[in-house]
Amino acid sequence: MTIDPWQTRMTQGWIIPPPTEPRKSRDELRTEREKKVRQLVADGLLRSKKIRSALLTVRREDFIPPRYRDYAYQEVPLPLPGTRATISCPHSYPLFYEPLGLDAGHRFMEIGLGSGYGAAVAREVVGPTGLVVSIEIDPVTYEFGKTNLERAGYNDVLVLLGDGGLGYAEHAPYDRICITAACGEVPAPLLEQLKVGGKLIAPIEEQGVQNLTLLSKGERGMSRLVICEVLYIPLRGRHGQVPPG
Repeated sequence: MTIDPWQTRMTQGWIIPPPTEPRKSRDELRTEREKKVRQLVADGLLRSKKIRSALLTVRREDFIPPRYRDYAYQEVPLPLPGTRATISCPHSYPLFYEPLGLDAGHRFMEIGLGSGYGAAVAREVVGPTGLVVSIEIDPVTYEFGKTNLERAGYNDVLVLLGDGGLGYAEHAPYDRICITAACGEVPAPLLEQLKVGGKLIAPIEEQGVQNLTLLSKGERGMSRLVICEVLYIPLRGRHGQVPPG
């Protein structure tokens, strides 16, 4: 497993803790997970019972490289195998999923598989009647995330290696779409694959500032709601800020 040395120092302005041999027990990490969820509720970031249950169920530490495992519930992104790939801070998942209103039965597409943790949380939320599709452009990150999901028992998440900006039309239209990388504008194929009445969330960058933005698709077009300023790595691919290759 190779991790870019750049990631052991800093990720987009975040200071990354040093790698260390894992020492924390399952019980200790469970206690930290429960404490983190209580804090997210207290901070007003987490309201949905389904998302709260999913965050308590999915063991975040199982989606992190072993030498960063003990930092699983700290509010810092951690490096993953692949090109400048990271798992986002714990608060990022309700920050994205709460505005989406992610719920049982939703057909959900995630752009940027990363560690697989976000897809696992979404799978718990949408339940057996829903669908989770996740696309990853980096082959090394893809293998890491896919292996994590399989090891954790999430074999029904559809994981694809490819350009996420193109989406996956075979299962369109989607109720909800989440883009986990910054883009100058939302790729047109993703807007086309979002159902009328559906919602899409993404970090959208303008003049060097990234704003987490919620788009709602209506019969007469898109409405936008800016949620907050964020900091994410750029979207790669044909419609991204970083071209393929």
